[in-house]
This record gives sequence, C-alpha cells and structure tokens, in this order.
Amino acid sequence: MPELLLPVDGGPVRCCIERACSYRPPAAPLVSRTLYAAAHVAAQYSPDSGVEIDWEATLAFRRYLWSFGLGVAEAMDTAQRGMGLSWEAARELIRRSIEEARGCGGLIACGAGTDQLQDDRPAHLQDVIRAYEEQCEWVERHGGRVVLMASRALARCAASASDYFDVYSRILSQLRQPAILHWLGDMFDPQLAGYWGTHDLDRAMETFLCLVEDHAGRLDGVKISLLDDHREVEMRRRLPAGIRVYTGDDFHYDALIRGDGVHYSHALLGAFDAIAPAASAAVAALDRNCLDEYDRILSPTLPLARHIFQHPTYLYKTGLAFLAYLNGCQKQFRLLGGLENGRVTQSRKLEGLLEIV
Repeated sequence: MPELLLPVDGGPVRCCIERACSYRPPAAPLVSRTLYAAAHVAAQYSPDSGVEIDWEATLAFRRYLWSFGLGVAEAMDTAQRGMGLSWEAARELIRRSIEEARGCGGLIACGAGTDQLQDDRPAHLQDVIRAYEEQCEWVERHGGRVVLMASRALARCAASASDYFDVYSRILSQLRQPAILHWLGDMFDPQLAGYWGTHDLDRAMETFLCLVEDHAGRLDGVKISLLDDHREVEMRRRLPAGIRVYTGDDFHYDALIRGDGVHYSHALLGAFDAIAPAASAAVAALDRNCLDEYDRILSPTLPLARHIFQHPTYLYKTGLAFLAYLNGCQKQFRLLGGLENGRVTQSRKLEGLLEIV
C-alpha cells in the first residue's frame, strides 16, 4: 500500500493511500441533474517569473472535468477571484476556457463580478454597475453563460436592500441569455457579511426571492452557497417554476441533489473539483433510478468535502489544489499568491479519505 509523508504539527506523518475507485467517464450524457464543478487554477513557480498560472495544467484539468460529463464553472471564487486571481487574469482564463469548451462540446458558465474595484477604495453604485457590465459583456462576447457573482464593492456601498435590487435588476435586464444568480455566504468570503442589505438571513432571503421572481425570465437558475440545507430546501420550494437551484452546499450536497421525490437541486460545487469521477458515477446511477447505488457512491465523499471546507471555509482552495497535486493533475502544490500556505495540511484526517477521489 503506497505511503506519503505529509507535514502536520511541525513534523512528518505517514499517510497510507488505499486503492482508488475506478470510476470511468460515463458512456452517455448525464440527464437527471446538471452538474458544474467550480474549477481551481493550477499554479507553478519558476525562478524567472515567480508563481504564475500553469495554463497547460489548468486547461487540462477542465478537459478532465468535461470528460466525466460535468460542466465547468469558470473564474468563480474557487479559481481565487479576489484571493490571487486578478480580473485581468480572469479575463484570459474565461477566454481560454470557453474556447476549450467549444472544442470539446463541454458545458461552461463563467463568473462575472466587480473585482476590478479595489477592496481598500470607496465605491459607488454606478461604479458597481459599470464593473458588472464590463465583466458580463466579456463573458457573453466570448459565448459564455454568466454566473452573476456577489460583489464586495456592492456590500460596502449599498445602503439598503433596494440598492441591491436596483443594481441586480439593471444588470440582469441587459444580459443576452439567462444567467445563474449566485448568493455566496460570508463563510466563503467574510467581506460579504450583510449581503442583500441585512444580517438577518430571513429578510435577506425575501429580497433574494423577490429579485428572482421579478427577473425569472432572465435566469437559468440560482446558486445557493450558504451551507444551510434547510434554507436551500425552503427556497427551492418557493422559487418560480423553471428556475433551477444549483446547490453550493459542500456539506450536504448528497441529500440536496437526491431530492425529496418532488424537489431536488442541481449542483455548482467546489467539492466536485475534488470528486468529479464519483459525482459523475452517482448521477449516472440516478439516471438509471438506482438510488441505493447513488447513495453508496456519493455519501462516502462527504467526510472529505467537509474536511476540505472546514473553517475557515474560504481556504478550501488549498485542499483542492493539494488533491489535484496528489492525483497528478498539476506538477506542483501551488496556488496563486502563495495561498497553499494558508491552511496547515492535516494529514491524519486525510488518511482513509483519499481513496474516493
């Protein structure tokens, strides 16, 4: 049985790697659920240029996700938006990934936000609108579907729920194709605390649902990233017909995707960056109405996902890059901005979990 020596608590610890499950790409497209993996960016270090994007590994990883029937959610928070990936680099990532998707028929949606606006400078609502417009135009010009991301700048300058409503209404009214509206909780980005104009999640949900109802014709769906499965279940019962829920709950995705027999969630998950083969095989089992097989495949992935997304949740990118490195999907265990140093690898908890990836 292979062993790794991993750093933990200041010293090396032996970690035994059990034989991996041999999930293969599906023989037919997945049909019962639409799955997006929010994909991370592979980085590399060279003495001449320092740490930079490893474009070959980054794009190869996206082809790997597409081969398992998953879509790619590009340039999202998983790709270190606001944590190492600049808007300039995100533009190039979006352009290249859409081109790759076109070449292989892969499903793709791309994050559009306002991260041209620096976090340490004042912003006004018109600045936020212009920033959103620029990013949405870039995505749609290259043929991508927009994922309308949460905005740190809007969280700083909005005075009320109506400011959020007005900004989002302005942007949604201009889009050429239905978008995915993303509610990202502050556990993923502390600078988004009080989003939708309140720290009261019940009131925030009412604003969010009113916005969706008013613009249902311009939305493909909503992505809910609150790590609150009960709230997601309530919201999907109340959403207008035809609006998909893409779960962003990396703690409870198995039950949310499985559903209750009436309602269910699709998925747009950072966790699927790590467990794409298992996610694909599980939904292929759903396609065959084999619910026991679905549970058998997907339920054992939860301990790994919960480990990767443990507090502080926003450092989960470290776990994704580490697993990609262990699986040979990138040459170095690197993230942009040195983010791989943000979380100490807890190898004792990884032992016994790595066989599922």
